[in-house]
Amino acid sequence: MISKKDLLELAGISYGQLYRWKRKNLIPEEWFVRKSTFTGQETFFPREKILQRIGKIMNMKEDLSLDELADVFSPDPAPMQMDGWELVRRGIVSKEALALFEEVFAPTSGAVLPFEQLLFIYLLHGFLDRGDMVLDEGKQLLRILQNHYRELGGISGEVLLVRKLGVSMVMLAASRESLWFEEGVRLVARGSVAVNSEELKIKLGAGGKTYE
Repeated sequence: MISKKDLLELAGISYGQLYRWKRKNLIPEEWFVRKSTFTGQETFFPREKILQRIGKIMNMKEDLSLDELADVFSPDPAPMQMDGWELVRRGIVSKEALALFEEVFAPTSGAVLPFEQLLFIYLLHGFLDRGDMVLDEGKQLLRILQNHYRELGGISGEVLLVRKLGVSMVMLAASRESLWFEEGVRLVARGSVAVNSEELKIKLGAGGKTYE
């Protein structure tokens, strides 16, 4: 965690900027954590998350309005559609990831996909590209996203891959906090749905701009 005072000094921003970004939903309310200290109540933030977010805001705010930035950082799907092969042509996902998606979802050839399904392919690509998942686990990922993604209802959510004695399981958690596993279960990989959604919106040019 980092205190508000240290954050403002380290990031080189003002109190007014910080709280304006909060009001515009560029910084989630839950990142403002009130804690008791020897001087009274102070506000703290998750250090890595807040510094990364402020860095992105500073880099992008000249080209996007605050409202457009809020859309980028929102965990809600973007109002955009695209042929899955366009992701491959742009080098955003691999042919293997798209082929596995098509095997599970069986879309009509050349079909235009909603953003949430583009996000599924992007999440799958990340796990496969890093070598975290094999194809059967990738199918598990796609099926759990297909069945439960909308239940997140704007909550960021996180994908978890665990294994025990060679048996793997993919889970979708509404929160990364308070997760316990039985003895012998190994957490192999995890990925934030919100972070991947944000990355994909930027790559697809949310707000009319492309940042890569």
